[in-house]
Amino acid sequence: MDKRIKILYEDKDLIVCHKFPGIAVQSARTGEKDMESELKSYLHIKEPDRPLYLAVVHRLDQPVEGVIVFAKNKRSAASLSAQASGKDEAGMRKEYRAVVFGRMPSEEGTLTDYLIKDPKTNTSSVTDDTVRGKKAVLHYKVKETTDKTQVLSILLETGRHHQIRVQLSHAGAPITGDLKYGSEESIRYSAENEIRTTSLKAAKLDFTHPSTGKRLSFEV
Repeated sequence: MDKRIKILYEDKDLIVCHKFPGIAVQSARTGEKDMESELKSYLHIKEPDRPLYLAVVHRLDQPVEGVIVFAKNKRSAASLSAQASGKDEAGMRKEYRAVVFGRMPSEEGTLTDYLIKDPKTNTSSVTDDTVRGKKAVLHYKVKETTDKTQVLSILLETGRHHQIRVQLSHAGAPITGDLKYGSEESIRYSAENEIRTTSLKAAKLDFTHPSTGKRLSFEV
């Protein structure tokens, strides 16, 4: 299996992985590996007599590192998807860590925006159109401040396309190493300091096990 994938936990219902930067969760370009394909190959070899099933429950951007869970049967997929979407009261809790260039508006706060996706460029942007745009909400807390950067702890209330990267950039504090949403200054700073990957990590994931009802927590 690709070295950018590390299995943290596995049982008959699900697989929890540590995703390293650079590998797509699914549907990578032709010739490139992705987590879904790699894990399906792994399961086929490990359990050749078991019907192959693997569902993507939530996603992480290709340059982003962190914890991610996959379902191994339809029942688990339905439960975990409901938690990820917020439709289940138990809910899936995702905590992120980010290093941003610049300063956030306050030491602790909430960002609420409406995002619109451009499928042609695979980018999202903040819009004033509250009808076509999708509401995006995140909560942040500044953990550390240096001369040029801040380290943030982030909790997502919604899960939109490139949400954290877009909202932080719009707030004037783009993530270091982010070439897609960074400012000229942040990109120059990242190059000068040899920051080659987007400084965003899905550091902690909590959810309720679909079968046992037990609350599980994983951190990297």
